[in-house]
Amino acid sequence: MDERNLIIEAARRSYHLELERRAWGLNSSWGIAFDSTTSRVCAGFDELVFDDRMHRESIRIASIRELTPEDEEHLLIRFGKKEPEIKQTPPPQDVKGADVKELDPDDSD
Repeated sequence: MDERNLIIEAARRSYHLELERRAWGLNSSWGIAFDSTTSRVCAGFDELVFDDRMHRESIRIASIRELTPEDEEHLLIRFGKKEPEIKQTPPPQDVKGADVKELDPDDSD
């Protein structure tokens, strides 16, 4: 999405990964990897590692959260990667109304 927010797909699930700081060159990198102290990637302790063609860089992961399909779509729209669906409003329909008669207090009819 940008140099600080990523959508990662793993094991048929999507995750929003936010980095501690911007990862300049991430969009043009050859690939990314995770440097983890355990067998699982955890926010706050682990890092995203990428090669920006000049050197290898690692950036600490600030947060990770699993996304529902709706969450993922909302993030893609928020970061300008997807256009929101525009819902068509139904065409106006004719409604039969009652006849209106104005009341005039000065009229004695």
